[in-house]
Amino acid sequence: MPRPRVFSGIQPTADSFHLGNYLGAVRQWVTLQESHDAVYCVVDLHAITMQHKPAQLRQRTRVAAAQLFAAGLDPEASIVFVQSHVPEHAELEWVLSCITGFGEASRMTQFKDKSAKSGAESASVGLFTYPILQAADIVLYDTDQVPVGEDQRQHLELTRDLAQRFNRRFGKTFVVPAPYILPEVAKITDLQDPSIKMSKSSSAPQGIIDVLEEPASIRRKIMRAVTDTDGEVRADEEAKPGVTNLLRIYSALVGEAVAGLEQRYAGSGYGTLKTDLAEVVVDAFGPIRERTRKLLENEAELDKMLAGGADKARRLAVPTMARVRDHVGFLPAR
Repeated sequence: MPRPRVFSGIQPTADSFHLGNYLGAVRQWVTLQESHDAVYCVVDLHAITMQHKPAQLRQRTRVAAAQLFAAGLDPEASIVFVQSHVPEHAELEWVLSCITGFGEASRMTQFKDKSAKSGAESASVGLFTYPILQAADIVLYDTDQVPVGEDQRQHLELTRDLAQRFNRRFGKTFVVPAPYILPEVAKITDLQDPSIKMSKSSSAPQGIIDVLEEPASIRRKIMRAVTDTDGEVRADEEAKPGVTNLLRIYSALVGEAVAGLEQRYAGSGYGTLKTDLAEVVVDAFGPIRERTRKLLENEAELDKMLAGGADKARRLAVPTMARVRDHVGFLPAR
């Protein structure tokens, strides 16, 4: 019996993944490759919806890919590639955009949030249609499940709507994907402002822990993480969001329930919790940082790994696009 297919992508818009990326996405991907037919990509087409520097984009794309392999993605067990190396993504995005309503696209909260910072007039059309490209990424591979955070649920619903709409209009073409969410790591918040998600776009540097960060810096940030004044190590989203975030991170990294951590640190105070958590994070990220460094030292080999992934991805994408072209009524090329 074939295994369910899972697809996800990650943007190369920073010099390192952060703790939220790792716990909310990358580590899930590593686990899923053991039970699923896994397809993962570095979504560089998505990365150019905002202003960027070309040389920096190329470098960050390699860094992102290296981190994925270093974190445990196996090119023999998963398909790992760069989005722009598979042109069917962009072609399918155009087809899906032609069955997407303007009002439907304008309701996407991510566009509202990002365009609000600089004004809708200066936002690119690419940013506006970003969720449609995301939908194309997913349905191109007959994806059964998509590991998503809560902030991506709306985009996945659009994907499902578009797949169903296309199937109704043109005949059965796409698999309608379902979300794959792990609630216990669905929300990692900023260390300095636990009311917001840990994010490169909204967090201050002191609120983010990077996967490739040096140990001394990681320790310093965790020791300075915002907590509260009563000193009780207890999870409470409303009254103690900072402490709750630290406990959630600790629990996710060591696989111990938050309730067990509360018991272990009862009466210990925040200093002990933070000191121990800092070592847990350093121990988790140290090997990934070292493996990433080694992969980046041999760019030719890294590029070869990505080219192999793109070849495998195209073996799936090309038949899907042939089916789409036929069903939508395009004249076959001879």
